[in-house]
Amino acid sequence: MPIIGSYSVYTIETGHFRLDGGAMFGVVPKTLWERRMAADANNRIDLAMRCLLLEGNGRLILVDNGIGHKYDSRIRDMWAINHSEHTLAASLRANGFGVEDITDIILTHLHFDHGGGSTVRLGDRLQPTFPNAVYHVQREHLEWARNPNEREKASFLASNIEPVTATGQWSEIDGPGTLFPGIDLLVVHGHTRAQQLVKVSGPEGILVYVGDLLPTTHHLRGPWLTAYDVEPLVSLKEKAAFLKDALHEDWRLFFEHDPEVVIADIAFGERGIAAVHARPLEELF
Repeated sequence: MPIIGSYSVYTIETGHFRLDGGAMFGVVPKTLWERRMAADANNRIDLAMRCLLLEGNGRLILVDNGIGHKYDSRIRDMWAINHSEHTLAASLRANGFGVEDITDIILTHLHFDHGGGSTVRLGDRLQPTFPNAVYHVQREHLEWARNPNEREKASFLASNIEPVTATGQWSEIDGPGTLFPGIDLLVVHGHTRAQQLVKVSGPEGILVYVGDLLPTTHHLRGPWLTAYDVEPLVSLKEKAAFLKDALHEDWRLFFEHDPEVVIADIAFGERGIAAVHARPLEELF
């Protein structure tokens, strides 16, 4: 099992879903993006919902938790939610853990495909999926999500947020900084207000869970942004600054939505920055 500093590192696959390819690549023409990611008859592309699990210092820390299982058939069909191969619970069990073992949830942001697994429906009641966990989110983002703008309203669901509020399990964080030894939070605002990326550091190197700053390896190029970004020009600047640091410090990047690449390192190529070495978790460093 790979180690970074005092943490053992696990990949937790929670399933796949599909979103409109045009929305995922914004102003990039379909003739370009479809060379990289094939679209189905409804113009949707396949996306992973991949989480990071860190075990160490007496904690079991899960970064994001997928889309969950609360949705009716209409929503499942619209997003083509696919749990046939992977679920959050099954992936945890495969690594020897259960939801009750999780001590901390770090949520990059509260869009339904990142925080939908935060809660579970039991009969007509909703409750937190992780009874013993503290849920860490940026204070600014939680406020943003609980008072959504029209653009993001469909992505922020009260069913993923308010059951955690009711049990008092939120930990509201004010800005970037160190959350636990060896774990730092980086805050970006272009995709949604106060998204937090997770940076794990140790003598072996640095791994960053990039969330929706870089949904897939295909989003490494500057103008390849999603139409979901609330401030795309901010995203451009944030991505450029992030990739400059990643190149300079030789960071490994952990991709949440890329259906094929889990981890990659990057370098300058003929057409700008690109992933040059897709790595399985076992070859992290």
